[in-house]
Formats: sequence, structure tokens, C-alpha cells
Amino acid sequence: MGLAPDITEMLARAGADLRMGVPVVLAGPVSVLALAVETLSPARLAEVMALGGAPVLALTGWRAQTLKARAYDGDLARIVLPQDATLAWLQALADPADDMSTPMKGPLTSIREGDAAAHRAAIQMCKAARLLPSALCLEIKDGAGFAAQHGLTCLPLILAQPLLAARSPMYPVVHARLPIEASEAGRLHVFRPEDGGEEHYAIEIGRPDRSKPVLARLHSACFTGDVLGSLKCDCGPQLRAALTQMGAEGAGVLLYLNQEGRGIGLANKMRAYALQDQGFDTVEANHRLGFEDDERDFRLGSDILKELGFSSVRLLTNNPAKVAMMEASNIAVTERVPLKVGENRHNSAYLATKAAKSGHLM
Repeated sequence: MGLAPDITEMLARAGADLRMGVPVVLAGPVSVLALAVETLSPARLAEVMALGGAPVLALTGWRAQTLKARAYDGDLARIVLPQDATLAWLQALADPADDMSTPMKGPLTSIREGDAAAHRAAIQMCKAARLLPSALCLEIKDGAGFAAQHGLTCLPLILAQPLLAARSPMYPVVHARLPIEASEAGRLHVFRPEDGGEEHYAIEIGRPDRSKPVLARLHSACFTGDVLGSLKCDCGPQLRAALTQMGAEGAGVLLYLNQEGRGIGLANKMRAYALQDQGFDTVEANHRLGFEDDERDFRLGSDILKELGFSSVRLLTNNPAKVAMMEASNIAVTERVPLKVGENRHNSAYLATKAAKSGHLM
């Protein structure tokens, strides 16, 4: 391979390109030039339209459902662009911010025939880049040649697809003693994924016996709750209560996973909050944005636990999905330890929705 980047590194580069508004090429039986709608500029839109062909807007099935558009591809829809399509029109279809004030955005025509694999990959890449899950796509001939001519990142679709569907291996970077309020016997472990994505952390309290079930919590990063003390969720109180209980018992592991906003990122989480202010619950808001109920991958936690030498846990959680994931990942859950803290008048409806729609045991 020499100095050239491998497919994992090329995929990380492509994600950075999309965040900056730079197109990428997905090369396969059907090659596609793809741009993230959120970062699309008027100049690049004009350039795409000038190439000819039939550009389409790729949206998730959830977003298509909100727009009353047909999702013939099941989990996504390919919307035909009119010749006079503007950036404002594209972004209004991708972002539900003005859906209530301008509900009628159609009629929209969806493509029924053809291969949607590259369009699906483009949406997955937008999600991984923490952008709105919508992409402007144009089928092109000779994807590799087009990419070379324009200096664009080119991803062979057959190699990129398995990586988009998998989680990247993680490796320990460093660990050091870290006295914290909950326990002076604290130690922070930093783990870095191979694909260059966000790092994840393990806060180890005391010296837990690896041969016995460890008191553990999978905690998804929540800037608004953990740092700012937001009253819209129970994340901050759960974080502090879990650490306090581990400190009181003298041993435990809290896995701090950088999966903000159920895995959609802080910007999209704030978009969901704005939709909640319009009257939608947390699940409905995610769907209107084009996301699943929960985009997190809790298997990251089991990977870290195994790396630290643990094979069984007493899991601090109200979420049965975390228990099921641990068991499926060969981490035995000997006990589910409830963590019921942080309810207030601002988040009571949110917690009720988690119980009713996501199965949380509140």
C-alpha cells in the first residue's frame, strides 16, 4: 500500500469533505457524485446542475414519510429535482425547521427504478458526519476518472459499504489516575477508533475484580445535560448518580460514549429540540429529521469492557436494549440496577415517551 490511504482512511476523508461542502464520488456499477445538502453551496449546486443528467435528492424513508413522498427503495427515497430547483428548496426538504409554517412542499416525484446502493451510502455518510441525512446525488460515468479529473475523493462502493455498516475497532491510547468528586481512586482510559472517529472513555473507580461482575454504566455523551445541567433530560443526574454509587461501593466502570443526541450529534439534537418546542415528542422529532428513534451503537461499550478485561456486569440502566446488547455481545448481565433520578416538570413528558416508545423501565 505504501503511503496511499486505505479504504478506511479514504472513508474518513470523505466524511470531512462532506462536512466542508466538498463532493465525493461513490464508484460502482452505478457511480454517483454526492454532496451533503446541509453544507451545499449555491455555486456547487449550479455546477452540478450544469453537468446535465438527472440529479436527485436522496432522503431517508422517515423524512420521505413526513414529506408525503414515496420511498420506493424502502429505507430511502430518491426525489427528482425540477430544472429550477434552488438551494432553498433542497434545504427545505432536508430540514424540517419550517415544516409547520410551510407544510406543502410537493408534489414530489420519487424514482422507482434503478440501483439505489450509492444513494444509500451517501445518506449513511451524511449520518456518520453528523449532518442532516440528505444528499444531492448525480449519476456519472467513469466515477474514478471523474474524481481524478476534479480532485475529488473516490470511494469504491463495494469496499465502502461493509465499513459503513460496521463499527470500527477501538484501541487503548492512554490511561492515567484521575481523582474525581465521586472517588479519589479514579482512573481515565481513552480509546480511539481505527477510522479516526470520536474517542470514547472509560472512567474506572477503584480496582474492580475482573473475575466478578463489575458495576457498570453505558453513558452517552450529553453536553447539554452533563455540562450545562439541562432540565430537558435526565442525563446529568444519571451520570453523577452512577459515579456516586460506584464511589460508595468502591469499584465500578462508567463508559462515556461520544454518541451525543442518541447518536445524531449536537447540531441535530438541537434541531430535534426545536421540533419538540413545536409539539413533537423526542421520537417524532428524530423521525421528522430523517433519523431512526436511536442511532447509537451500544456495542462500543461491550468492546471497551472486553478490552479492560471484564466479562460480566451489574448494569446501571433503565434501558432493556442495553441489557440485550450486552448479552448478545457476550458480556453477561448478572443484574440490572435501576437508575431513577432527575425527573422534573421540564422532562416528565420526555421520560414518559422513552417509557412508552423506547421501552425504558421508568
